[in-house]
Amino acid sequence: MTAVHAMPGSAGPASKLANRLGLPCREVSVHRFPDGESLVRVAPADGTVLLYGSLDDPNDKLVALMLAASAFRDGGARRLVLVAPYMCYMRQDIAFHAGEAVSQRVVGRFLAGLFDRVVTVDPHLHRTADLAGVFAGSETTVLSAAGLLSAAIAEDGELSKDLLLVGPDAESRQWVEAVAAPLQADVLIGEKHRQGDRRVRIDLPDAARVRGRTALIVDDLVSSGVTLSVCAACLRDAGAARVEALAVHAICGDDDLAAMRRAGIGRFRSTDSVMHASNAIALAPLLAEALTGEGSS
Repeated sequence: MTAVHAMPGSAGPASKLANRLGLPCREVSVHRFPDGESLVRVAPADGTVLLYGSLDDPNDKLVALMLAASAFRDGGARRLVLVAPYMCYMRQDIAFHAGEAVSQRVVGRFLAGLFDRVVTVDPHLHRTADLAGVFAGSETTVLSAAGLLSAAIAEDGELSKDLLLVGPDAESRQWVEAVAAPLQADVLIGEKHRQGDRRVRIDLPDAARVRGRTALIVDDLVSSGVTLSVCAACLRDAGAARVEALAVHAICGDDDLAAMRRAGIGRFRSTDSVMHASNAIALAPLLAEALTGEGSS
């Protein structure tokens, strides 16, 4: 590798990764024509090309990514590595109703056809245990930010020692316990009942354990903030002294952040997998470790 190439909107975290790897950071240029088409220009690069682009707002980004990959291939690149800390279209892994596209499979095949290796962090999966099949034909590296979140909690002087880590639903158990393990922290897992995209109910078994303690909700993906808001309200009702939240991927909007504050979340922090006002934890150390040696031959 001779540089880290950043898709638009990813220059900040891409630069941190480049610094870790001892490489310059080059920005991919994307010009939008009045009719919506894009003109993409990349810096000359051969050998191994590392392209950094998180895939929130994916419908626009996927086209620009496709054009950038093509431009690098045309310019002589022999190996393309995509670093996409947030991976889009992972939810729909089956057709729930007749006529639905299985978007996880479609997007996986699309990206595998463009890149020799795909690196991502904590993809939001349900029934898919291994992404190797989703990106068939491409090397796949799936990283977990659990260690970085554990370290951030351990280094945070504002958090009480009487800390309770809270997972909002059963799907979060394995992930929350991975964050809690190095801290030897207590864990409480809620039961979520989804009633719509923005309507959920959360029950907290053994809620009495919360009383008087600092409750830290830990989740992988916050898309609307509704789950966190409902969970925070339940924790407050159960007597929590303070409620905070920590997430890997924050793709929620400003109105969602305001709603979380109203629900009683004193502080919400995320990694920089997606550029967001809540970013507080850099993924660069995790990504650099996985990429060290890439293209060294």
